[in-house]
Amino acid sequence: MKKSIILLFLAFSSLAINAQELKWYTDVKEASAVSIKTKKPLLLFFTGSDWCGWCMKLQKEVFVQPDFAKWAKENVVLVELDYPKRKQLTPELTKQNNEIGQMFGIRGYPTVWLVNSSNSKDQLAFERLGSTGYVAGGPQKWIEGANAILKK
Repeated sequence: MKKSIILLFLAFSSLAINAQELKWYTDVKEASAVSIKTKKPLLLFFTGSDWCGWCMKLQKEVFVQPDFAKWAKENVVLVELDYPKRKQLTPELTKQNNEIGQMFGIRGYPTVWLVNSSNSKDQLAFERLGSTGYVAGGPQKWIEGANAILKK
């Protein structure tokens, strides 16, 4: 009995660690190169990390969960585009995030776009697959919606 409890604890611990090991890119060009190489779409997460309650809720209920980590590793390249109020981003990162935000017409947070990436002469280009945001119901419900976008 003790062995099965210990094994169960270790299994849950390793799942939680997997969720923390996800690579979230902040450099869109770097993420785009990975996307092209792996043939996986980008998941662009537009967030106000230090002020947006719905963004924090999406992070807590979905993005740090083991089911999401497993899905993300198999299906997408993760990119966080942050618009904080209290913490300072580098001028380059602020410029990049503002340009990408304008490109996608971001008007509210959180917004998540799933896109295919292509580069032509050092310029980023995206094929928009679809967008979503916070979805109640935890990671399974969110993943269901994302899979519907990816299968279009």
